[in-house]
Amino acid sequence: MRRRAFLRRAGAGGATALLAGCVSRDAVPATEGGTDTGTGDGAGTDGATTGTTESGPTTLQVATYAPFVDAPSSSPGPWLKEQFESEFDATIEWQTPDTEINYFIERASRGVAVDADVYVGLDTDALIRVDEKLSEDLFVPAELSNAGNVKPGLQFDPQGRAIPFDTGYISLVYDENQAVAPETFDGLLAEEFAGDLITQNPQSSATGRAFLLHTIAAMGEDGYLDYWRRLVDNDVRILGSWSDAYAAYSEGEAPMVVSYSTDQVFANAEGQDLSKHQIRFLNDQGYANPEGMALFADADAPEVGRQFMDFMLRPAVQGEIAVRNVAFPATEDADVPADFAQYAKEPPEPVTFGYDELKGNVSEWVDAWSREVAQK
Repeated sequence: MRRRAFLRRAGAGGATALLAGCVSRDAVPATEGGTDTGTGDGAGTDGATTGTTESGPTTLQVATYAPFVDAPSSSPGPWLKEQFESEFDATIEWQTPDTEINYFIERASRGVAVDADVYVGLDTDALIRVDEKLSEDLFVPAELSNAGNVKPGLQFDPQGRAIPFDTGYISLVYDENQAVAPETFDGLLAEEFAGDLITQNPQSSATGRAFLLHTIAAMGEDGYLDYWRRLVDNDVRILGSWSDAYAAYSEGEAPMVVSYSTDQVFANAEGQDLSKHQIRFLNDQGYANPEGMALFADADAPEVGRQFMDFMLRPAVQGEIAVRNVAFPATEDADVPADFAQYAKEPPEPVTFGYDELKGNVSEWVDAWSREVAQK
């Protein structure tokens, strides 16, 4: 279940306190030419390119995960489509296959046409999976005038194909009326926090996988399994997905949950009690989970695809994506509203594993965790 779908359904049912820190997906494997105008109006035109060199209107096929487009009032997709089409001689058609990037990997591996121009929503794991499964390039680098504004620490593709457009930071969310979260990973092992933490299975949840990776970063490759053994001994509860975990937390089954440091953005927007949505960065760190976009190698409209990707990185567009996707912008010059900046908490020390560190290791780490934790 996707976070946005979960939140919308929960809201329709009148549930309270079902607020999220990030509405991007929580899934783990299972459309050329332009003139630089830089007018700075409308959706934001900083570093903008306008128009196309292809004859007549172009249809741009943009693939992504469903929550990016399925809630017109709050998802970034419909707003991006309206703004882009108002400026460029192009029409965006969204594709949201159930299996996300795996759908395109499967088609490419069978020699079937991909029929999409841009993919929005790649993370490091997905890119590694693309490279491990395919012998031919699924994506190619795209030169973007705004790419230089992306925060250097978020770049995750050593080949420059995937360009970050936002990021989330994994943190603890806790209800300070029930408990005050510990400040360190070691603190979570204290007896006073026995049974207080809900997290997600890294085999089935991107959030859970990010938390696992953070424990590896904190405890080392030789120490993380022992840490998890002690965490299990302290009655950590592990559920399958972010939505399962957050529902249990919202229903008061435990005072702490692994989630995102933007939780208070939703809580504030919904007028909720922020004391139930406090943020804790263990060891003063937050695990960064950047999302990227990339141009398909066989795109029918590669130049319009590049224009769209550049458009995604404009300051005003970055600010709107941040608000609607409840994630931090990827660029250093994003124009975010004051209330977002107030309630979205950025960790003192962002940490993450890069592409080269994860490739060849992440599957082994998750499998070892499964044998040690999930299968017992």
